[in-house]
Amino acid sequence: MATVTLSTSIQPRSPKGAFVNEPFVDFKNPENARDMQQALALVAAQLGREYDLVIGGHRIRTEGKIKSINPARPAQVVGIHQKAGAEHAEQAMQAALAAFQTWSRTSVGDRVSLLLGAAEIIRKRKLEFAAWLTYEVGKNWAEADADVAETIDFLEFYSREALRLAESTTPIQLPGERNQLLYVPLGVGAVIPPWNFPFAIMAGMTLASIVTGNTVVLKPSSDSPTIAAKFVDVLEEAGMPPGVVNFCPGSGATFGDAIVKHPKTRFVAFTGSKAVGLDIHEQAAKTQPGQIWIKRTILEMGGKDSIVVCADADLDAAADGIVAAAFGFSGQKCSACSRAIIEAPVYQILEEKIRERVAKLTIADPATNANMGPVINKSAIDSILGYIETGKKEGRLIAGGNAVANEDGGYFIEPTVIADVAPDAVISQEEIFGPVLALIKVENFEEGLAVANNTEYGLTGALYTNDRARLDHARLEFHVGNLYFNRKCTGAMVGAHPFGGFNMSGTDSKGGGPDYLLLFTQAKSVAEKL
Repeated sequence: MATVTLSTSIQPRSPKGAFVNEPFVDFKNPENARDMQQALALVAAQLGREYDLVIGGHRIRTEGKIKSINPARPAQVVGIHQKAGAEHAEQAMQAALAAFQTWSRTSVGDRVSLLLGAAEIIRKRKLEFAAWLTYEVGKNWAEADADVAETIDFLEFYSREALRLAESTTPIQLPGERNQLLYVPLGVGAVIPPWNFPFAIMAGMTLASIVTGNTVVLKPSSDSPTIAAKFVDVLEEAGMPPGVVNFCPGSGATFGDAIVKHPKTRFVAFTGSKAVGLDIHEQAAKTQPGQIWIKRTILEMGGKDSIVVCADADLDAAADGIVAAAFGFSGQKCSACSRAIIEAPVYQILEEKIRERVAKLTIADPATNANMGPVINKSAIDSILGYIETGKKEGRLIAGGNAVANEDGGYFIEPTVIADVAPDAVISQEEIFGPVLALIKVENFEEGLAVANNTEYGLTGALYTNDRARLDHARLEFHVGNLYFNRKCTGAMVGAHPFGGFNMSGTDSKGGGPDYLLLFTQAKSVAEKL
């Protein structure tokens, strides 16, 4: 099989040394803060521009448009995007299939070179990309920087993992034979990312697909297509051939369904709500005329995450962790703490510590670097306020509970804490995806663990205790994909915390882990008699 070399000015690169996570920016440093303000000004001058579909390297405009807006200032248009319809699904598929013929035969070294080149580009413009996240989805500086850093981590980590996978061999070499185990690409994949990590998760699923030799139809969220367009620009600058990633914002009900159902779609990588994920899983399971494989689904679908606090815990550390995990990015993380489960002897003490910390949180336009910015859109604010009204009937409101009036019409909600909530209450069971925290009192650790396990989800969880026996018991019986001891349940780091959940939280795909790339390949055993 011939090897195809990238036609690019960027010279082939190889990872130097072991993987190291990209460091976060310290915005307490006045110089860094000034640089971020300059990046925000740079991006502000580019708001409102129009972006094309990119199919097979061709720029396409459509009659229908998608407007991406700033949720802190809904009158401010971040970007105008073409709206791909069902009719564009076939175009995108054909472009991806054509590109697959050469990209799948491109050397792993050259594919890795592209990722490392993209990492260099993003690293040099790190604060610029962070500024786009601030405007498009309302992330404050630290949250935006973490999103960009994770994107760089995925580029670097998956590069090393692709090289490692290419060196795989069989456990046994039979005498008289040459035995090989090859991990070959699947084909064309649909990548459907969420709006809440519109750079890192979008890039991570796309990068895992292409570094293993697949080609992609990328349908970003309609709330965050601009950062995805910027990412595709980076890949093109790094030397990506036409058709390897086809950029197609569009409706999930039209374009999204068409590409999921297409008989030539080999896999679907999705992060988002349980309802949409299950629908994708069901549609992908139906064999279409002309389909010759079982489609693979790689799904991450949210959580109802708990932090359990025992009476022997460091209560100040627990309060800090709970508040950070519940209200970082206004609770719009699938890993966010939405339930604090607290042993009775320290319940009132910890309730007060949480209330005091929440009272100090600032809420404002994230461009000013407040603790909390807006929720993503009007639909989200209506849904979250509805859950708060339900919660007021199910428990005792101790903080927040209201939308925040502002002259720009931004979608701001106060950080809300509701105490004395029953384990089976609506706000204890349903994913709210906003700044709402339920406090649940339990009599002991065993009851607390049972409550933590009582939802249909199983994504993240945390336990605060100094009791080794309890930690060891939770290690086995706290049923989540990402478990943390004596720290918050958000902030998974690539390489250290492979990320993915159990039950209705998804297929436990463990993004950022050593087995993630296997999901985008199939193993081929080759035996040659000598």
